[in-house]
Amino acid sequence: MAGRKSPWGNGNNAGGSGGNEPPAAPPGDGTPAGDPPGAPGPRNPWLKPDDYTGERRSPNIEDIFRSKRKGPGGGGGGGGGFPSLPPRANGKSWWPVILGGAALLWLFSSSTHQLSPKEQGIVTTFGKYSRTIGSGVNFTAPWPFQNVQTRDVTSVTNDVIPEGEGENLVLTSDQNLIDLSYQVRWNIKNLEQFTFASTDPENTVRDVAEAAMRLSVAEVPLKAVWDGTGRGQLEANTRRRMQDILDAYRAGVNVIGVDIKKADPPEKVADAFQKVNVAQQLAERDKNNAQAWAQQTLARAEGEAAAFDKVYAEYKLAPEVTKRRMYYETMERVLSANDKVVVEANGVTPYLPLPELRRRAQDPAPAAGGQ
Repeated sequence: MAGRKSPWGNGNNAGGSGGNEPPAAPPGDGTPAGDPPGAPGPRNPWLKPDDYTGERRSPNIEDIFRSKRKGPGGGGGGGGGFPSLPPRANGKSWWPVILGGAALLWLFSSSTHQLSPKEQGIVTTFGKYSRTIGSGVNFTAPWPFQNVQTRDVTSVTNDVIPEGEGENLVLTSDQNLIDLSYQVRWNIKNLEQFTFASTDPENTVRDVAEAAMRLSVAEVPLKAVWDGTGRGQLEANTRRRMQDILDAYRAGVNVIGVDIKKADPPEKVADAFQKVNVAQQLAERDKNNAQAWAQQTLARAEGEAAAFDKVYAEYKLAPEVTKRRMYYETMERVLSANDKVVVEANGVTPYLPLPELRRRAQDPAPAAGGQ
C-alpha cells in the first residue's frame, strides 16, 4: 500500500502502516494522482468530476440523486419532477391557456341549467331563497354564489298507510275498531313552500293523512266503512281535511285523492265479526222478503177493492141481475174443482159424475182402443 493515497483520509491508517509514513511521491510528471493541486485532501469518491469544487466534504444523498433530477443541459425540468409542456409558438407557456379554459368550463357548467317539462328548480344565493325557475334552459350565477335544486313537480306520489302488513286500528263512531289501509295520491303545487315550509315534507303529508282519516272515520259507524256504503263520502272528507291542513301549514302540496284499500275487522275478533255479518245479511234478507210479501198483498187487496167498486156500481143499476150473475159466477168457481155434483130436481139423477163424463168425452179414442 506504500505509494498510494487512501481515498477515505490522509493516509495515516492506509494499508495498516503507522501514522508517520510520509506521503508517496508523485509519479512521472509530478501531477498528483488523485486531488488537484492545492486540495487539502482526497476528493469524495461519490461525486462526479463536474461536481467537484476542490473542497473536501462528507458524502450527501442529494449528490447521488442530483443527476437524476437534472434535465437536458444540466437545468431542472418539469417543476421538480413533473414533465414540462412544450412552449407555444410565441414562446409562452400553455398553463395560462389551460387554466383559463378550465375556468370557462366551470363557469358554463355551474351557471347553465337544463330542466325537463316535469321539473322546477329552487335558486338560492349563498343559501337564501332567490327565485323559482321552470322548464327549459335557465342561467344563474356560478357556484358557490348561487345553487339550484331541481325536483319533479308533476308526477304523482302514492303513499300507502300503513307501510308493510301491520295493523292500523281506527275507532268508529259506534265504538268499534277496524283495520284500515288506504292510499294517498299527491303532488307538489308550490316548490318554494314544499322546500322551506318543513324539514321533512313527505312525512308531514303522511302524518296529516293519518290524522284526517282518523277524524273522518270517527264520524261514521262501522257498517258505513265495512260494507262500503259510506266509503266514497269518507274518502272525500279525508281529502278535503288533508288539503285544508296542508294549506294552513303552507306545505305546497296538492292532495289528488284518497283511496281505501282494505277495511277489515281486527284479527283477534275476525270470527265474531264474520258471524255478526252473516246474521245481519240473513236479517236483511228476511226483511226484504217480508217487504215484498206486504207489497204483493197490498196490491192484491187494492185490485179486489177496485173490482168490488165496479160490481157495486153495476149492482146499483140492476140489483136482481147483478145478484144472479154473482151467484152463478161464485157457484162456477166453487163447483169447478169438485168431482161430484148433487142436484135436487124432479126427473134428474141425484148423483152426476160430471168430471168423469167430461174426461171420457174428451178422450174417447184411448178408451176404445183399450177395449
